[in-house]
Amino acid sequence: MKRTKQILLVALLFALSGCSDFMDIVPDNVAEIDQAFEMRSTAERFLFTCYSYMPSHVSETENPAFLAGDEVWVSPSFSSAPVQIARGNQRLVDPYSNYWEGENGGKDLYEGIRQTNIFLDNIGSVPNMNQSEKDRWIAEAKFLKAYYHFWLIRMYGPIIVVKDNVPISADREQVDQSRASVDSSFAYVEQLLNEAIPDLPDRVNSEISELGRVTKAIALGVKAKVLVTAASPLFNGNEGYAGFEGPDGQELFNTTFEMEKWQKAADAAKEAIDLAESLGYELYQFQPQFSQYELSDTTKTKMSIRNSVAEKWNSEIIWGNTNSMADGIQNLATPRGLDPDYIDNGSLRGSLAPPIKIAEMFYSDHGVPLTEDKTWDYSRRFELKVATESEKYNLEEGYATALLHFDREPRFYASMGFDGGIWYGQGRLDDDGNLFYVSNKKGDPATQYNPKFYSATGYWTKKLVNYNNVIGSGDTYTVESYPWPVMRLADLYLLYAEALNEVQGPTAEVHAYINLIRERAGIPPVEEAWSNYSENPNKYTTKEGMREIIHRERLIELAFEGKRFWDLRRWKKADEEMNEPITGWDLSQETPEGYYRERLIYDQRFTARDYLWPLDEDILLSNTQTVQNPGW
Repeated sequence: MKRTKQILLVALLFALSGCSDFMDIVPDNVAEIDQAFEMRSTAERFLFTCYSYMPSHVSETENPAFLAGDEVWVSPSFSSAPVQIARGNQRLVDPYSNYWEGENGGKDLYEGIRQTNIFLDNIGSVPNMNQSEKDRWIAEAKFLKAYYHFWLIRMYGPIIVVKDNVPISADREQVDQSRASVDSSFAYVEQLLNEAIPDLPDRVNSEISELGRVTKAIALGVKAKVLVTAASPLFNGNEGYAGFEGPDGQELFNTTFEMEKWQKAADAAKEAIDLAESLGYELYQFQPQFSQYELSDTTKTKMSIRNSVAEKWNSEIIWGNTNSMADGIQNLATPRGLDPDYIDNGSLRGSLAPPIKIAEMFYSDHGVPLTEDKTWDYSRRFELKVATESEKYNLEEGYATALLHFDREPRFYASMGFDGGIWYGQGRLDDDGNLFYVSNKKGDPATQYNPKFYSATGYWTKKLVNYNNVIGSGDTYTVESYPWPVMRLADLYLLYAEALNEVQGPTAEVHAYINLIRERAGIPPVEEAWSNYSENPNKYTTKEGMREIIHRERLIELAFEGKRFWDLRRWKKADEEMNEPITGWDLSQETPEGYYRERLIYDQRFTARDYLWPLDEDILLSNTQTVQNPGW
C-alpha cells in the first residue's frame, strides 16, 4: 500500500504542475489501484488507509480544540501549532493547524477525501465479497468522507466540496473549483451521512477486531452534531459575513436565520438518542469491583463523572476513536509529585493547566453559577480557609486553600486537580487509607521542577486521567490507556436539549434531558436549583435563560474533552470568552497567603477574523477560483 500511495502521489504532483495544490486528481490506468482491489484483504487495507486520515482527537499538538483556545494553558516553553493560535500568532503564510493542506500540525483531509473517492470508485470490482459486506464498507467510506468535509467546514466555513475525483485529463477550468456556500457544504455532509446510515451495523460484529469502526449509532450521533452546528449562530443567519462572496458573486454565507435548521437538528439528535438507548447505551455509573476501603457516595459520584471519559468502552461511549489512544495526554495531565515518594518521576508532565476562569466556570454545590448563588460569596473567593473533616473526600483535612475550592459541585472535584485537592487513585494509599492530594506551593511536591513540564496556573485536568494508573519509581508510570471518547451519550442529551429549546423554548422535555446530566453529576434539577438558590430564579423559564443554562452545562459536563473550542465558535461567544485574561495562582510563593493571589499569565485576544481559519496564500495563487476568508 505504501508503494501504491507513493505512485499516486507522484502522478498527482505531475498533474498539479501549475494547478491547484489541494485538488483531488486521480491518475487513470494505474496498475497498483487495480491490484489494491483484486482481493478482499487488500481492499480492506485500503479502507483502513481511509480511516488513517481521521484527525487525532486526543493529540495536544494536532487537535486545536485542546490548546488553541482558552480552556487549557501551558508553559511558555510550548510552541506547538495550537499554542501559537491561542497566543494570537495565526498567520497567512504557512498557517498553523492547516487541515486544508496537511501542514503545521494538521492532517491533509483533502488527501483523505481523495482516498475515500478512490475506494468508492473501485470497491464494486472486488471479487468474492458478498454485497452486504460491500455495502457496509461503502457506508464506512461515505461516513469518513462526510466527517472529513465536516471537520473542514468547522474550521474554514465554505469549503471546496469534492464529490468525485477529477480525472487526470481534466483541463484547468475543471481543476480550479470554487468554494461551495456553507449551506451547500453542510447539505453534502448530511447527504453522505444519510446514504451511509442504512448500511452500517448497529454495533460492531467482533469487538476484538472491529472496535473503533463506524456504526449506525456513531453516524447518527455525528449527523446530530453536524446539524446542530449548521443551525448555530456562526452558520445560521450570521450577518457578519454579509458580502462574503466567491469570484462569481455567489454569497458564501446565508445571512437569513432559519428556524427549520434547529428543527432538523432536534429531530436528528432525538433519533440518535433513541437508537443509542435501544442498544443499551446509558449514562455511566461507577461500580467499584473491589476495594480495601468502603468508598463514600461523594467519591462514587466523582468517579462516575471522571470514568465516563477515562474508562474505555464504558456504557456511555458511543464513539471511541481507536486512532486516538489516551496515553500521552494522561502523562501531561498528571502532576509530578502527586505521589511524594516519586517526586522525580520524569514520566509525569503535568502541563495541561486550566486557568482560574475555568475553575470558576463550575457550579456551586447548589448547581448554579458562583455569581448567581445567593448563598455563595463570590467576592471572597480568593480568601483562605482550612479544610475540615467534613470536606475530607474533596480536600485534604487541615489544609489551607482558597474559598474558591469549597462548596463546589462534584464535577469540579472530579475534573480538576488543585493545591489541597484530593486525587483519587494512581496506585496506592498509605496504611491508614489516605488518598493522594496535590500540594503545589513553592517547594511542595507538585511545584515546578522542570522549565517546561509544570502547571502554569496551578490547576490540572484530572478528569482525563484513569484512576487505575500506577505511579512508580524512576520514570515508571503505568497508564490504563483508553480510546478517546469523541462522542458519549451525555453529549447527545445536551445537543438535543439545546436544539429543542431553540425550537420550543424551555419545555419539560428540555429540562428532563438536562436533569439527567445533573442527576449523575450529583446536583439538584434545574427547576429546583434556580428556584431555591439563584438570584435569578426565573432564568430557566425563558428560552434565552435556558439557552444560557444549556451552554453552561455543555461547558462543564464536557470540559477538557475538546468541545468548548468548537462550541464557543458556533455560538459566536469566542470573542467574549477569549478576550479575557488567562490567569493562575502565584506559583513562586511558599505560603498560602502568597500563593493564592491571582496572577496574569497571558492577555489573550480574539477578533472576528479568528472564527475561521485563513487559507494559505499559496492556495489563492494556485487557484484563481478560491477566495480568502474575511479579515485575512
